[in-house]
Amino acid sequence: MKLSDFDFDLPEDLIATRPAKPRSSARLLVAEGGTEGQRISDAHVYDLPGLLRPGDRLVLNDTRVIPARLSGLRRRDGAQGMTEARIEATLLGPRADGTWGALIKPLKKIRVGEDIHFAAGLSARLERVADGQGHLRFNLDGDPFDAALAEAGSMPLPPYIAAKRPADAQDREDYQTVWAEHTGAVAAPTASLHFDQPLLDALAERGVDFTRVTLHVGAGTFLPVKVDDIADHKMHAEWGRVSAEAAAEIAATKVSGGRVIPVGTTALRLIETAAAETGQIAPWTGDTDIFIRPGFRFHVADGLITNFHLPKSTLMMLVSALMGTDEIRAVYAHALAARYRFFSYGDASLLLPAQ
Repeated sequence: MKLSDFDFDLPEDLIATRPAKPRSSARLLVAEGGTEGQRISDAHVYDLPGLLRPGDRLVLNDTRVIPARLSGLRRRDGAQGMTEARIEATLLGPRADGTWGALIKPLKKIRVGEDIHFAAGLSARLERVADGQGHLRFNLDGDPFDAALAEAGSMPLPPYIAAKRPADAQDREDYQTVWAEHTGAVAAPTASLHFDQPLLDALAERGVDFTRVTLHVGAGTFLPVKVDDIADHKMHAEWGRVSAEAAAEIAATKVSGGRVIPVGTTALRLIETAAAETGQIAPWTGDTDIFIRPGFRFHVADGLITNFHLPKSTLMMLVSALMGTDEIRAVYAHALAARYRFFSYGDASLLLPAQ
């Protein structure tokens, strides 16, 4: 298939820059496949208890977003005395050698071996540059590093929001799920941002079950597809884990006839990775670069709760694989006509393909 098959025109004013308040008041487009065609209806996220069945299982990504955007100073003692340069660093994730990959701007203002001094006593030395990324070694690690980063950093808002406004204190709450636990993401699993505790309680009372998995969302989720034939696209890799307990819970739901519905494309990609080898969900840990596009055979997911995605993105390809390309075109045509809000802070959809 061609990249143009996943394009559409999106009015700029439909890109949300703040989330709905309260979280569960966001709009929800419901698309259900069936033998007589797809049905589309309009609801709100707080309607989910009436849309799901007892015995259904929601799969939640419990990654925690780090305040990965840092601003600091490079100091250099030269012939003209001490000079300074303002350096912006966006952390991309830890590396096996103890350094952090980072996007550094302006990269030309710092040399390998020089330090960047941030707030809260945090500093980092540029050890090397490879593939346009800097490798930074921080002066702190463990809990002291987490505490300093929490003070010095800001939330790494997606580029389509950051282009409209800077991150602020409210984003520290808004851009984090209520069940966030394991630190490591530089982008939020945004479908999960619609859930608050009252909604979780109502779902539990309805008889809906929950399973937590972890996938640390990387900045690669925002990389554009640059090839015309989508089969030539290489996906970025992200670290994830499906515990033995999580795999057993999901397997039990499949056996009992309940539906397994990931909350977000990250949770979906992870559980399908964990089932890729045998066709059955199993414990799994590692880096996944699974590319779900039309023609993909789903082994675990029976549906998906997700936001509305960028034109020509791999996530548009994923939802097209789940529902069908023509069906997703109809979903997005409805969303545009009904002025749903798009992207990370936007509205949501419940996608239920024909069984």
